[in-house]
Amino acid sequence: MTLFSSLTPVFIAIICVLIGVILKKNNGEKEKRDTRSKTVSHPWVDEDLKDGIDHHLEEEEVDEEWQGLDENVAHVPFFAKRYSEAEMIKRSQTFYELLNKRRSVRFLSDEPVPREVIDNVIRTAGTSPSGAHTEPWTFVVVQDPDLKHKIREIVEEEEEINYKKRMGDRWVSDLKRLRTNWIKEYLDTAPYLILIFKQVYGSLPNGKKKTHYYNEISVSIACGILLAALQNAGLYTVTTTPLNCGPHLRTLLQRPANEKLLLLLPVGYPRKDATVPALTRKPLEDIMVVL
Repeated sequence: MTLFSSLTPVFIAIICVLIGVILKKNNGEKEKRDTRSKTVSHPWVDEDLKDGIDHHLEEEEVDEEWQGLDENVAHVPFFAKRYSEAEMIKRSQTFYELLNKRRSVRFLSDEPVPREVIDNVIRTAGTSPSGAHTEPWTFVVVQDPDLKHKIREIVEEEEEINYKKRMGDRWVSDLKRLRTNWIKEYLDTAPYLILIFKQVYGSLPNGKKKTHYYNEISVSIACGILLAALQNAGLYTVTTTPLNCGPHLRTLLQRPANEKLLLLLPVGYPRKDATVPALTRKPLEDIMVVL
């Protein structure tokens, strides 16, 4: 009995040590789980575009044997017009001067724009190269005033949250000098809104899914060509990426689940009282490296 009494403190000490070790181990594992579960905050990332070019289709969903192109695509002779060096220099300079006048204009007139012009600039955007010629783009043209207003309501509701919560103080501060906020009057006044969707995958006649390689890069190139075509036609826009509006706008416009909103362009003529920030562009030596 005396021996037991003398050993009791030892047992208690051992038990306390064991409990401490177990608790420390459990806390360590919890911290590891918490660390793994925490993701780096990128408030500027659009949740709807997270799949990007990393979108992977399930093997059983994809037809690996046929992706829509004939096995032996015919190749035809290609003839290109050649210009003299002097003409090339002149044409390149003229085109640069045209596009150097391109500005993001947020004050757009409601003056009508010929529909044929819109058709032509989108045809031009459709000449863009794409991964394996999948042409993974859909251009939704909205001209109905009620539908434009519904788009504005969706965008402004999300943009207010973006400015107040998602974008962060630094981004909001950087935008102050450009005098931008979540109010998007141009979504009502512009005669056309062009919403550009990327197709993260396509559909084959046999019902299986078609892989769209580099879909985001391909559609982004098409957007650049569209901007140049609009400038060439004398129309103006502002490139808008309405963060986290994609699902709502996709539902409103009845677009399928494989389409993700990439860009929204209000298109029209500038208002007579339109203003733009007095910005300058980087000189050639700052954007080009010759090796």
